[in-house]
Amino acid sequence: QVHVVESGGGLVHTGGSLRLSCAASGRTFTNYAMGWFRQAPGKDREFVASVNWSGAATYYADSVKGRFTISRDDVKNTVYLQMNSLKPEDTAVYYCAAGRSTWLTREQSDYAFWGQGTQVTVSS
Repeated sequence: QVHVVESGGGLVHTGGSLRLSCAASGRTFTNYAMGWFRQAPGKDREFVASVNWSGAATYYADSVKGRFTISRDDVKNTVYLQMNSLKPEDTAVYYCAAGRSTWLTREQSDYAFWGQGTQVTVSS
């Protein structure tokens, strides 16, 4: 069992930045990949970014590539999502998830443990 808790959401203006954090506990942190997903009002939850077990490989949705950066700190058992140049369309609840394996993936079914989410609102 893995317990994940997100933090760092909030309200920012267009062009601003936020850093989300996700603290994981309950299993050896380097045993699994980590991912960020988001769900906007009235839309399905979608993939944002993922990082493999070592942090050496990352994968981004096209919509955030070049603006968002995912990273992990294995000492703190925490994964981060640095979000820059935010746009109103980035407004969503952001979820952190722990993967079923060490490998990079964008498929939600490959993630077994999910946090409760943190709200990010970008005003125009």
